[in-house]
Amino acid sequence: MILEKKFTALQLAIINDQAALYTCACPVHISLQITNLRKLFDYQNMCIETETPGENSVELQVHQRIAEVTRQAHQLMEQCLDEVLVLEGWDRSKLEMPTNSTRKRIENH
Repeated sequence: MILEKKFTALQLAIINDQAALYTCACPVHISLQITNLRKLFDYQNMCIETETPGENSVELQVHQRIAEVTRQAHQLMEQCLDEVLVLEGWDRSKLEMPTNSTRKRIENH
C-alpha cells in the first residue's frame, strides 16, 4: 500500500519552524499528526510485508485495516494543513507565514 504525500518531511519541518517562530501552534499540531500518521502507516506496512503467508490471516487483516484507515486520516490531515496555509495566507513557495499575520500574533502575545 502506498501513501500519497502533498508535503515532504522537509516542508513539514519548515512549517513547524515558521509556526513556532511566530507562536502559531495550529499548523504545528497538524504537521505533527501528519508525521505520526506516516510513522504508523510505515509500521503497518512493515507488519504486512513480514507476515508469513498462511499464518494468521486475522493479524494480516488487522494490519491492512489500520494501514487503510491511517491512509485516509493522512489524506484528510494533509488537506486540512493545505487549507489552513491558504486561509492564513502563507507564501506557498517559501512556506512562510504572511508578514501581517506574524506581526499581529507577536503584538498580541
